[in-house]
Amino acid sequence: MNTLEDSTAEGLPGVRYTASDEVKRRGVRRMKTIATGFLVVATIVYVLASWGLHAGVGSWAGYVQAAAEAGMVGALADWFAVTALFRRPLGLPIPHTAIIPTKKDVFGRSLGQFVGENFLSVEVVRGRLRRLGVGRRLGEWLSAPGSAERVTREASAALRGALAVLRDEDVQAVVGEAVTRRAAAQPIAQPIGAMLARVLAEGGHRGVVDLCVVRAHDWLVEHSDSVIETISHEAPGWTPKFIDHKVGVRVYRELLRFAEDVRDNPEHAARGAVDSFLEDFAKELRTDPETIAKVERAKAELLGRSEVQDLIASAWSAVRSMVLEAAEDEQSQLRVRMRDGIRSFGRRLATDERMQAKVDGWLEDAAEYVVDTYRGEITSLISDTVAGWDATDASRKIEANVGRDLQFIRINGTVVGAAAGLLIHTISVLV
Repeated sequence: MNTLEDSTAEGLPGVRYTASDEVKRRGVRRMKTIATGFLVVATIVYVLASWGLHAGVGSWAGYVQAAAEAGMVGALADWFAVTALFRRPLGLPIPHTAIIPTKKDVFGRSLGQFVGENFLSVEVVRGRLRRLGVGRRLGEWLSAPGSAERVTREASAALRGALAVLRDEDVQAVVGEAVTRRAAAQPIAQPIGAMLARVLAEGGHRGVVDLCVVRAHDWLVEHSDSVIETISHEAPGWTPKFIDHKVGVRVYRELLRFAEDVRDNPEHAARGAVDSFLEDFAKELRTDPETIAKVERAKAELLGRSEVQDLIASAWSAVRSMVLEAAEDEQSQLRVRMRDGIRSFGRRLATDERMQAKVDGWLEDAAEYVVDTYRGEITSLISDTVAGWDATDASRKIEANVGRDLQFIRINGTVVGAAAGLLIHTISVLV
């Protein structure tokens, strides 16, 4: 809708004139001319009838005169009434005229109070929502062909828009701070001890022990020369070299045999020692203050390292890229699952009366909260808006919208007045 002029241009804040308002104002002027024409015609008829009556043209002239006279009175009375709504007739300071400009603020407060009492009451809002059956209608719409695709498409567009607006560095800082603060505030020693005790009780650690033993045996096999050489170098300097080598070979063979025994024997004493160590460690994590303090200090030092902070911050970039890619691809699992979920939810909501009642109840509760919380703000918006209008400008705006119909009152007043005058004159003559 094109704006022809705003209130600032008129020097009247608060109301804007549009192209449709200008069309309506032209219609009002046209109807004013027609209504005034009825008054002029009644006046001319009255003058001619009065002349004819005095000239002796016949008794019928008296009937015409009475009708015209009453039509004039009716037209003038209704002109006064209609004009008094918007301005002072002929500029005269007559009481109870220019009602709209002088009572504008009262009308605004009354309108706000009327809306609050009759449209924003909890009973009205709840009753209206209950009759609408929003839950059932929503379910039928979501289950209809194309609706789930549309919702998914709009949701994906909104998600992409939100991710585009967010600055990576801001989100990374927030995520990093949140994760660090959460991790720092959450004790980990006792939970780790409880988890380790549970794993040991269920035997879940045995696979890890088996893997470590196998890897140790394989490493000894692959690095036999290095192990023998290392052991030989640790021998006293006064022993002959060939003896050092033989000692190294013997020690290596014993180590290899020990590794094979531990690998092949699930009941080996070394495995039992590992189990005992882990059980003691799990207990210390749960009960020993010194061990708990050490673990917590290690956690704090780990969180403070720049590598960990960079890793936390980089997680957002990875998640963002993954979500953007999934949101743009119509065949991605994200969008496929979203479509299927929306469609399934819609079908269930359309047929499940219990779920419909829940959805309707949630909407009614939400509407009740909004009405109870913001009724005053909504009604004050109406009254404050009306109070902000310039009185003359508001009067012109209202007249542009309802003035054309009001001019019919003037026309009807002329016609009805003439008919009433004719009837009264006829009865008077007959009596």
